[in-house]
Amino acid sequence: MKIGVFDSGVGGLTVMAALLRHVPAADYVYLGDTARLPYGSKSQATIARYAVSSARFLAEEGAEFLVIACNTASALALDAIKDAVRVPVLGVIETGANAALAHSQTQDALVIATDATVQSHAYERACAERGLRALEKACPLLVPLVEEGWIEHPVTLEVLRIYLSELMDEAVAKNLNADTLVLGCTHYPLLRSQIQRAIPDLRVIDSAEATAMQVAAALGDRAGGGAGLRRFYATDSVDKFRRLGSRFLGEEIAGVELVDLGG
Repeated sequence: MKIGVFDSGVGGLTVMAALLRHVPAADYVYLGDTARLPYGSKSQATIARYAVSSARFLAEEGAEFLVIACNTASALALDAIKDAVRVPVLGVIETGANAALAHSQTQDALVIATDATVQSHAYERACAERGLRALEKACPLLVPLVEEGWIEHPVTLEVLRIYLSELMDEAVAKNLNADTLVLGCTHYPLLRSQIQRAIPDLRVIDSAEATAMQVAAALGDRAGGGAGLRRFYATDSVDKFRRLGSRFLGEEIAGVELVDLGG
């Protein structure tokens, strides 16, 4: 089995790291569309065009199952991707909402994500479809702090404290009895322990881990049979992708191939 993983950058490597733990016998091909990020500042039509071209590339590389590890693409282009390729496709938003449903006792959930994901209200809709109420909070400073490597930096911890305090106040104001927090950005799993310490009474849902578990469940016996091969592609800045991506993957990335997907 060959699994394709797509993101606009390196954040999706947290999903791939979780996949390697839960589906270790598969082959993997990862694409970071670094030349065209950030997706969040683009129109839905443009995001769909970019995401579809990336998904088709992975399918042409032999991927038999696609994981859309980009929250923005999952929110705004998942249907277009599913229409464009003939392999199963799973997005991180649906998996995060499924995990929230499985773990919440109060049926009220909180979500932290990027501006673009929050503005799409994709988590709110996905949770509502499952009978959950969700309150979303944009945390735009967290991505650059994580990419800077400031995981335990006092600045990061203070920014987290402010965001989470505001979110909890908003939940109280809206009469939500939330017991679950969904990490709605693939960068945020690197901050999971810090987030859990800040809100010890809430169950933290790691969207990367939830996605990997659902891929493993969906594939079942078909998950094996690979040789454990891994290939990494980026559409720009392959050296930066390799250096930064190794931190997200949790292990050294030996090489990244440059690919041109056009405009």
